[in-house]
Amino acid sequence: MKTIKAKIKDIKVNTNNPRFIKDDKFNKLVKSIKELPQMLEIRPIVVNDEMVVLGGNMRLRACQKAGLKEVPIIKASDLTEEQQQEFIIKDNVGFGSWDWDILANEWDTEQLEDWGLEIKGFNMPPIMSNKEDENETICSKCGKLLDDA
Repeated sequence: MKTIKAKIKDIKVNTNNPRFIKDDKFNKLVKSIKELPQMLEIRPIVVNDEMVVLGGNMRLRACQKAGLKEVPIIKASDLTEEQQQEFIIKDNVGFGSWDWDILANEWDTEQLEDWGLEIKGFNMPPIMSNKEDENETICSKCGKLLDDA
């Protein structure tokens, strides 16, 4: 499938899309599109032949709010009606989990929050507490056993 540019006014929001982003998260998406519009080239909006969005409803709305006139799209012309419905759900399912240890040690938490990752309370250093065994210390934030240093 080939990515092409389409006028934003020609693309139709899918009113049957069961996923949405509200308020602060939506504003972060708008901000991310303004700051890194190349993301749209890498991950274009997917539409059917009627130009109804199958993947990227919220990105389309964020692009509209950001004032874009054109966006990259991919037409999924080969999908049946049933496959289009399946695509809508699978495109919005969040697979995987975050490795919080890597994020804590290798990433700037302020940047992560700015980019839209919810990490409430994550910026605070772990509070240590002693268990019954004096030689074991656990993190009261995450409950993990901490190695003695």
